[in-house]
Amino acid sequence: MEIEFTRLPRISPAAIIALMNSPSVRKHMPLSTGTFDESECAAFVAAKEQVWAEHGYGPWAFRTAETFLGWGGPQPEGDDVDIALVLGREAWGLGRRLHDEVVTRTFAEVGCASVTVLLPSSRPPTHALHRLGYAADGETEIDGHRFLRYRLRA
Repeated sequence: MEIEFTRLPRISPAAIIALMNSPSVRKHMPLSTGTFDESECAAFVAAKEQVWAEHGYGPWAFRTAETFLGWGGPQPEGDDVDIALVLGREAWGLGRRLHDEVVTRTFAEVGCASVTVLLPSSRPPTHALHRLGYAADGETEIDGHRFLRYRLRA
């Protein structure tokens, strides 16, 4: 299956809204509150495009010829480059493949020495990140929510 990395404005707002309101996605996004509607979608896409404008990198949308799979990629988080990966349930089996491509592109295009992943403290400890080469790297708080930080060095 060929997966295209594109920018979020090329995805229909309805598809982004459906993903971001999915209960299986929302339960792992403690910073998302209320209903993700058209106005929030427009602000979300604009904010992700602003990351591209300011930093020369940012998150991509992932899709096949027929389906929007989700979004993810590098985003600034303080002095770090953080990797986000938000996938619809139908794409969960593609997580490793998408992660590996995102990390490869990030190290090549951004030129950073390491990347981080932030997981909400509500998620159970994950051995998957350790298998991918990440090491536990402390905690951080964002908007009153605690996140566990993992780091992968180039």
